[in-house]
Amino acid sequence: MSGPHSDDSRSSGSDSDESDPDDTVAGESGSERPGSSRTDDERTGSGTVDTDSARAATDESDEPDVTIEDDGLLRWFVRTDDGTVVLVRDVLSSVALVAVIGLLLFGISGIWPPLVAVESGSMEPNMQRGDLIFVVADDRFVGDGATEGTGVVTLENGQNAGHEKFGQSGDVIIFKPDGSDYHTPIIHRAHFWVEDGENWVETKADEDIIGGSTCEEVPTCPAERDGFVTKGDDNSGYDQYGGARTDVVQPDWITGKAMVRVPWLGHVRLVFDSLLGGLVAPIPTAPGIGSPTGAIGTGLEAGGVGLAGATGNVGTAGTIGFIGGSIGVGGIGVAAGRRL
Repeated sequence: MSGPHSDDSRSSGSDSDESDPDDTVAGESGSERPGSSRTDDERTGSGTVDTDSARAATDESDEPDVTIEDDGLLRWFVRTDDGTVVLVRDVLSSVALVAVIGLLLFGISGIWPPLVAVESGSMEPNMQRGDLIFVVADDRFVGDGATEGTGVVTLENGQNAGHEKFGQSGDVIIFKPDGSDYHTPIIHRAHFWVEDGENWVETKADEDIIGGSTCEEVPTCPAERDGFVTKGDDNSGYDQYGGARTDVVQPDWITGKAMVRVPWLGHVRLVFDSLLGGLVAPIPTAPGIGSPTGAIGTGLEAGGVGLAGATGNVGTAGTIGFIGGSIGVGGIGVAAGRRL
């Protein structure tokens, strides 16, 4: 009896021994693997963060400071992070960009300044107050039917040649009334050409405009010189008879031709003129000059820094204000002047 029982016990014990190791291994595996996994993750993450931080710190420490002594003045000025220098760089970049744009416009236009701001409504509806107008020299972009010796197409010739600008036939010109630098430049349409001594009221004038007036009643008739008779599109009479109070416009009084209209943009300049008029860059004035023909302002605008010429009373004869530099980058150029 004892023998078999011993064998059974040994067999049973053997079976227990064989199963216990398996159970122990399973228990050890189940208890250690999760813990081991968390430890590895924490160890790996911490090591990665520490390595990246160390590498970034090393890169920063390895990058040398830019100095005038080591790098020279030009390289230091371009690469330094000094706040004052960065501001100066930005301003100079803006001014340079405006200068490039201004030179480009001048190259196309052939005159300076190449932009004018319309200050009155005498050319409505084809030009509105506050429009910005791109102008060119009268000998550029000449249309068919131009008057001989000039680059200007009159309304009369434009009707025959099909040349139209700003809603009607003929060119719109900018000119100095009576050729005077003290009078306000005017932007109006050239209607027809007259010759010295011509009775233009009877030979060329439109009866609907001149009415029943005769040459004797018009101070500029007969013409005392060759030139253009002009008129604002919204005015009832010619400039040479009750309009802008100017004589027949000689070709050398013309400073440009209007080419492109940009609505509203001229208001920026006009607003600054009204706020700061008379504070910057006055021009010479002459006694007794203060006609209702309007105002002129000349200026340079560059990224928030502006210099301007003169401005004057807003009138009814196509008055204009000149703007140079045309576009202010990084700010608004200030135009100001002195009232006549």
